[in-house]
Amino acid sequence: MTDQIPPPPGEAQIPPPPPPPPLGGGGYPPPPPPSGGYLPPPPGPVVRGLTKESYTPWLSRVAAYAIDHLPVALIFGVGYLVLQNSVQSACLTDVSPYSVDQICSFGYSTVGLSVMTIAVLLGLAYMVWNFGYRQGATGSSVGKSLLRFKVVSENTGKPIGFGLSVLREITHVVDAAIFYIGYLFPLWDAKRQTLADKIMATVCLPLDETAEGESL
Repeated sequence: MTDQIPPPPGEAQIPPPPPPPPLGGGGYPPPPPPSGGYLPPPPGPVVRGLTKESYTPWLSRVAAYAIDHLPVALIFGVGYLVLQNSVQSACLTDVSPYSVDQICSFGYSTVGLSVMTIAVLLGLAYMVWNFGYRQGATGSSVGKSLLRFKVVSENTGKPIGFGLSVLREITHVVDAAIFYIGYLFPLWDAKRQTLADKIMATVCLPLDETAEGESL
């Protein structure tokens, strides 16, 4: 323990400054501002300042929609053809003293029903993979990849993830509920958004515009 040196004669001893008052939330001081000496901007859309032409055109979105749903149509079509060609009939003959009646019933075979069930499951699995996992992780479904554009959040500029991507596809029910007019909104909307895009706060951008939007 060191001895404290008394102040020289004639000089008053200055008491140490009082400790700062305790801070809320655990008493930790706020983090220092980032380099540059300014605070980050408030939360809001990251993809901003783009003209209408910078968003993906409506025809490109329609073409991607057709490409994405073509495998489902083929899978369901094969299952339906097998089901219809597996129809079986069974007839019973009713003989009476005055007439002979024949009663027939029709039904699908076990093979046909099994193939159709497998087709439905495969179609649903493809939809979940394409619109949930693939589009949620990368922003692009199979069709969107071929047409070179992505679905991103306008608040983060990044893909929206599996859950929100599936929810976005379900939200397209709103687009179809008003006589499919919601799908036509990109023709005149400033951000070329459908009603589902507006609900989910998503936009469709070409791949080169996506990188630019993330930097804005």
